[in-house]
Amino acid sequence: MKFLLYQIDAFTDKIFSGNPACVVPLKDWLPDEILMKIAQENAVAETAFIIDKGDKVHLRWFTPEVEMDLCGHATLAASHVLKEILKHPGKNILFETLSGDLEVVVNDGLYTLDFPSRNPSVLALPQLLKDSINILPTTVMKARDFVLVYPSEDDVRNIEINRLNFDQLELGTGGVIFTAPGNDCDFVSRFFTPRATVFEDPVTGSAHCSLIPYWGNRLGKKEMHARQISQRGGTLICKDEGKRVLISGHATTYSIGEFWIR
Repeated sequence: MKFLLYQIDAFTDKIFSGNPACVVPLKDWLPDEILMKIAQENAVAETAFIIDKGDKVHLRWFTPEVEMDLCGHATLAASHVLKEILKHPGKNILFETLSGDLEVVVNDGLYTLDFPSRNPSVLALPQLLKDSINILPTTVMKARDFVLVYPSEDDVRNIEINRLNFDQLELGTGGVIFTAPGNDCDFVSRFFTPRATVFEDPVTGSAHCSLIPYWGNRLGKKEMHARQISQRGGTLICKDEGKRVLISGHATTYSIGEFWIR
């Protein structure tokens, strides 16, 4: 059986930057173990599988290790494939996901994701995490992900991680966000996941479900510009709407291909 495969760079308007995601349209769901093997073969941070049901598009996200409950860049990538390549009708796309219905609004090539807010709570820095990093944060919080706050962008750029300790963390589908005020934007971040094939995620939309309410409250802003300062880098336009956050960005097509399962 032949399948189409799209690789999209998300949260960027040029290839070789942003966060690469693969998108695979399906007519019916394949067994979960096959979906996982496809994600492993693609070897990017996330593969999005979509089934267009007309009024809604069923969307699932797989890393090479687990099925995720929420993923921003692969949702953006799926939206780009649906609108720019598959010519999905209408201005908005409504996805049915493990995190409920998620709407994406498309306006002149800008994709706005309507995601749940995950306001983090302050807690103590776990010893294992403390032993994993070379620079200690000023504030530690957690929602799905740990959020470690630093005084400067340079601190976040200069983070070094001892993987022997870090990979012992048990965070489920979560990871660790390192964040600070930006030099030329409102805030910056980096994101790492223990034991992941892609250790540093280039641009993490779902991490901003926690970053937006934190920085919005700290800066007294509803609308903010953010950058993820990984090697590839990416830009996000953020808006705090209380129980929801709006995360906007661009996407571009890197490749279109086919694969076969026999």
